[in-house]
Amino acid sequence: MSLFDNFFRDIGIDLGTANSLIYLKNHGIVVNEPSVAAVNTKTSQILSVGEEAKKMFGRTPAHINVIRPLVAGVISDFEMTQELLRQFLKRVSRGTFASFRRGVLAIPNSLTEVERKSVEDVALNAGCSKAYLVESPVVAALGAGLPINLPVASLIVDVGGGTTDIAVISLGGAVASKTLKIAGDRMNDDIVRFVKDEFRLVIGEPTAELAKITAGSAAPIDERLEVTLRGRDAGTGLPREVAIKSNQVRTAISKSLRSIIDSVKEVIEVAPPELVGDMLKQGIYLCGGGALLRGFDELIEKETSVMTTIAEDPLTCVARGLGQIIDNFELHRTLLDNPLKPPTINL
Repeated sequence: MSLFDNFFRDIGIDLGTANSLIYLKNHGIVVNEPSVAAVNTKTSQILSVGEEAKKMFGRTPAHINVIRPLVAGVISDFEMTQELLRQFLKRVSRGTFASFRRGVLAIPNSLTEVERKSVEDVALNAGCSKAYLVESPVVAALGAGLPINLPVASLIVDVGGGTTDIAVISLGGAVASKTLKIAGDRMNDDIVRFVKDEFRLVIGEPTAELAKITAGSAAPIDERLEVTLRGRDAGTGLPREVAIKSNQVRTAISKSLRSIIDSVKEVIEVAPPELVGDMLKQGIYLCGGGALLRGFDELIEKETSVMTTIAEDPLTCVARGLGQIIDNFELHRTLLDNPLKPPTINL
């Protein structure tokens, strides 16, 4: 590490709907926190961000709002996203005078030019001197160790909190891709609705997520799993608890899982035949938080007849891919997605 790197730092930012991760050059992943902020509406003061703010979800008085400023991979609250990132960057630079020279940000491949510009502006306003964008599936495949720069197919399925990114990657770019606004958050909503319809019990999103993690599965499993859910009785309004089994959680999220499987098939169908042939050899790689759902890889393999593998440490695939770009910036510069600016014409 040169003396220059002590004063000008490069970072990779995975600004996700559910979690935000920051990779600092020569240091690895230094921030891994929920993309949540708690705000006092009386004073407009940010009380906390990340894990501390997430603990307040559904438990706050009227004057405190717990906000998730990104929805389905898109910035829905620009100022709050900017402040969230600024708070995370403060933690990275605590005790130093270093500034951030480059920020490389992963984005879904379906963002419009306006949405891409807002991501750039957030990074610049939060403290980065320059902001670069890279498509999330490409960087996820890089983090998973796939040979993305070779003329062979790498099919990556990145199931995050707000979006599912599916892409066939060859020679450093996406040949066929699709972004689906169905992922972990939608599955949580499915469980909330199912529990209300089946048990007449009203629960919050954190409880639904607990049910998904503890007892959820994409395919039938031998293990008998059960979780106790506590909430408000829809009829009496009083507290009540019910036990929900793994097969019931699977039923609740089955529609969302079917949408993801159908989208994977669609991407395979539109890919060039030569690359589809490569997939039988290379297989499908699953990453993101959704990859941890029991039996998800088995379900995809059964439906597509293609070997499906869960990437090593799927939650940090994108951040590790950003780290490779940051550590070897010139080598991976061609992966960056910044559009070319039109030439300036002097009259």
